[in-house]
Amino acid sequence: MEYERLAKEKLPKMIYDYYASGAEDEWTLKENRYAFSRILFRPRILVDVSKIDMTTTVLGFKISMPIMVAPTAMQKMAHPDGEYATARASAAAGTIMTLSSWGTSSVEEVASTGPGVRFFQLYVYKDRNVVTQLVKRAEKAGFKAIVLTVDTPRLGRRESDIKNRFVLPPNLSLKNFDGLNLGKLDKTDDSGLASYVAGQIDRSLSWKDVQWLKSITPLPILVKGVLTAEDARIAVQYGVAGIIVSNHGARQLDYVPATIMALEEVVKATQNRVPVFLDGGIRRGTDVFKALALGASGVFIGRPVVFSLAVDGEAGVRKTLQMLHDELELTMALSGCRSLAEISRNHIVAPWDPPRVTPRL
Repeated sequence: MEYERLAKEKLPKMIYDYYASGAEDEWTLKENRYAFSRILFRPRILVDVSKIDMTTTVLGFKISMPIMVAPTAMQKMAHPDGEYATARASAAAGTIMTLSSWGTSSVEEVASTGPGVRFFQLYVYKDRNVVTQLVKRAEKAGFKAIVLTVDTPRLGRRESDIKNRFVLPPNLSLKNFDGLNLGKLDKTDDSGLASYVAGQIDRSLSWKDVQWLKSITPLPILVKGVLTAEDARIAVQYGVAGIIVSNHGARQLDYVPATIMALEEVVKATQNRVPVFLDGGIRRGTDVFKALALGASGVFIGRPVVFSLAVDGEAGVRKTLQMLHDELELTMALSGCRSLAEISRNHIVAPWDPPRVTPRL
């Protein structure tokens, strides 16, 4: 949270507002955070917690902790090293980075930073050749999964971007689209990004396109942007490798629930057939624990990465990942959990739980 304040002081208003803002009234933006505060712990005591194992496996890849880096666009607006710094920090932390389609560094550039497990987030463009080319490039660059964003047929109304007439600074471009005449995000009367999305992103995207994507790549596909049991069940039917419960950082449809409130519904609907992850509102290790207790296999963090990147580059991102790791470890110890497998639904109480009746002794 400290990094957010420092980033606000350091970044130009247009850029800080782009990262920090949500859609319309920003009710969901506030709720993404506030909802965590309504979930309380039921810690178990006198458990030997001298050794704590936080490692986990995601799509077969062993990582140091169930905390991964979400796709966030245009990171070089935050810091000159941008996605390079985030990739190095994620690899150093032993976790997964997801590169945004709208990165200011390309898949090849991010791969050049060295080893590390990386996923590629995909927006589906009207021109499917562009999509196919991009997926093939991500494969070739060693990316291990495709994260398909499914909640953006149109861009949400982000009023600060409209007021600021948000555009990508002239020295930057959407690197994955350089040479395709799709990398520029310039002149506009409102939000340059909204205009770009309206012109390029395919509004007709539907479940059959998940099938199409599976036909063009052997990489596992995660769908990001699921908030209901109904869509979770369909996703499983279409053979996705995993689901990310996400409301796009509260930047799309305002007044959808906080992701932590939607999580359990989605987890139950999948009946353990695919892993379910959560993104949105994670700021502390306690938040991570609550998501795991509600059935998430892991979480993705977005804004904490961008703000710490803005303040201190790669070192800032490393520190954020380390702090979340240490906080989760402490929360596990104080809750009596020695491994992620021991974190159970009984370790928390949520507002929607029925009152607990104490058995008579």
